[in-house]
Amino acid sequence: MLSLRERQQAFAASLLGSEAVSGGLQVYRNNVFTSLTEALAAVYPVVKRLVGEPFFSQLARRYIRRHPSRSGNLHEFGAELPAFVATLSETSALPYLPDVAALEWSYDQVFHAAHAEPLDVRRLAERGPVEALRFRLHPAARLLASRYPVGTIWQAHQQEDVATVDAGAGGEWLLVQRRGLERRIERLSPGEFALLSALAQATTLGEACAAAAAAEADVDLAAAMARFVTQSIFVEENRC
Repeated sequence: MLSLRERQQAFAASLLGSEAVSGGLQVYRNNVFTSLTEALAAVYPVVKRLVGEPFFSQLARRYIRRHPSRSGNLHEFGAELPAFVATLSETSALPYLPDVAALEWSYDQVFHAAHAEPLDVRRLAERGPVEALRFRLHPAARLLASRYPVGTIWQAHQQEDVATVDAGAGGEWLLVQRRGLERRIERLSPGEFALLSALAQATTLGEACAAAAAAEADVDLAAAMARFVTQSIFVEENRC
């Protein structure tokens, strides 16, 4: 006799498989694929526009079979889509597509990220020498670097009439952040991006500044840090 777990696994395999099933299960299967495809489309609207609705539906069906939802929370579904898109030969004419997908996933994730108290700069002096300080990025902040102008591509597709974007115009360094209930995508300079990336890896401010200077010799580190603090990019160590 099959265990409960084995029966559940067999049911899931039948539900997400491609083989013919009975009428009742077929209806249920269609409903599952439809709801999961709609969930993907809600997170990846620009990807959908770039490839077209018919292909997106096929892509979603293939993705759902490869990466079925494993949580009752649909906000967690779709994380592997950027990497999955990168494996598809059919999308090779859109080499920026995986990075656009990664940007859309970040944009969705910051909306659902936890709240955290912003850093109180008045207390920094209590924590020791400035160059030895470590800063934590807000849970509702994400960093993304691409060889392609994915932020510009994403922005162009927020309009009904899509403006032409030169995909060969060069890369972009992006900060995706939620402030209150508002989400924004900000373009950073290479040095600013290197600074935040290093701090996100728990390096000291001194080490992060060195990484930023290596990426961009004339980066204005004081101005960058002042802006990031004002934007509440950093949070208190003991509250996030």
